[in-house]
Amino acid sequence: MGETDDIMEAVRMEAVDLETIPIEEVYENLRCSKDGLSSEDAEKRLEIFGYNKLEEKKESKFLKFLGFMWNPLSWVMEVAAIMAIALANGGGKPPDWQDFVGIITLLVINSTISFIEENNAGNAAAALMARLAPKAKVLRNGKWNEEDAAILVPGDIISIKLGDIVPADARLLEGDPLKIDQSALTGESLPVTKHPGEGVYSGSTCKQGEIEAVVIATGVHTFFGKAAHLVDSTNQVGHFQKVLTAIGNFCICSIAVGMIIEIIVMYPIQHRKYRPGIDNLLVLLIGGIPIAMPTVLSVTMAIGSHRLSQQGAITKRMTAIEEMAGMDVLCSDKTGTLTLNKLTVDKNLIEIFAKGVDADMVVLMAARASRVENQDAIDAAIVGMLADPKEARAGIKEIHFLPFNPTDKRTALTYLDDENKMHRVSKGAPEQILNLAHNKSNIEKRVHTVIDKFAERGLRSLAVAYQEVPEGKKESPGGPWEFIGLMPLFDPPRHDSADTI
Repeated sequence: MGETDDIMEAVRMEAVDLETIPIEEVYENLRCSKDGLSSEDAEKRLEIFGYNKLEEKKESKFLKFLGFMWNPLSWVMEVAAIMAIALANGGGKPPDWQDFVGIITLLVINSTISFIEENNAGNAAAALMARLAPKAKVLRNGKWNEEDAAILVPGDIISIKLGDIVPADARLLEGDPLKIDQSALTGESLPVTKHPGEGVYSGSTCKQGEIEAVVIATGVHTFFGKAAHLVDSTNQVGHFQKVLTAIGNFCICSIAVGMIIEIIVMYPIQHRKYRPGIDNLLVLLIGGIPIAMPTVLSVTMAIGSHRLSQQGAITKRMTAIEEMAGMDVLCSDKTGTLTLNKLTVDKNLIEIFAKGVDADMVVLMAARASRVENQDAIDAAIVGMLADPKEARAGIKEIHFLPFNPTDKRTALTYLDDENKMHRVSKGAPEQILNLAHNKSNIEKRVHTVIDKFAERGLRSLAVAYQEVPEGKKESPGGPWEFIGLMPLFDPPRHDSADTI
């Protein structure tokens, strides 16, 4: 038992690299098997690893509110408020309650605005939690059940299928490859293929396939959790705060010098009475600082923060608005931030390589070589170019579909037309399609020229080829392949990208 606890602690401290070692060693290190965990084992591990969720900072709302009253400019205003009721009570006159109430009101307004806006922004972990899977299909006590993803622990066996959000970092077990959308983590718009033995990350989405996996990390120990921690731990003092502090310090020093001179002139030299002198000092104290500046700045940044929140941007601190406006270099993720994260085909740039073929025909042939259900991003983009997605199978009978695989790097459809003649069409990586073409030597140079031209504009290339199958059998190699066209794929920019930049 003690040895098991030591191993679990080593896993929690990430002393064991569960992402790269063979699956058999993963089972050994996690003290588990493909049959899953028992409820008792899961409860013990839950005590060691904690819940499979991101940590949210808990802080006192009241102390957070008071924190907005703790800066140099606020200090001067607070001293002025104290003087208005404590030191001004003399010479037969009551305390200066009007000044006191006015100063305190400004302080409260400024702090309230700042507090409300930052409180609405929330902590980054809470915002990121919304992207995690709420439920997971897990094998416990030899039975499959749907449980809260929060109770998953390393060693659990989970099931991942089309449309599921991966609930924790895991290693894939035996089965067919998955298509995983990791754009939330990496910004890559195209799904990546994950084979048995490879790792998948919490927060990514399954776009194709179904397989079982063993959980290797949960909560803050996941790739997603570490990213959230980095976002939530950025508390360095920004340029805006430095400038505001410098202004406050200058005001304090200037007012201190002015008050010393004022006291010397009024009392030892002019022999003024106590209360009029205090009134003069109060005027100097209040007039020497830009009282409205914090309030004006807070309102201005609050408006900017609100506009960003309407566009789905997480604003941890209102001062980030000013810091963003003053930056010189912006390093930004492209996919989904500056672009729509939706692949599109530019029909006007399609290059034709066969006689009697136009751009519409190239699109139709590519659509036929695409899935009409359970589509990946490329299939969806191509079929979406048709006026009606049903055109991809209109007038033909599907005989056999070859799905994409990392070796062939292409898809293909064998079909019968309305005259019962068999044809085959394929789309995929230009090099693979070019190798199929019967006239490769004649078109190779032009193909590479077009690919380079597309690449210079940031476009990806997709090739399409066609052949007849006179034998009428799906296993037949068919006649010569004809390279019919190159299609440019791109992720279009958002309509507001220029304004955002």
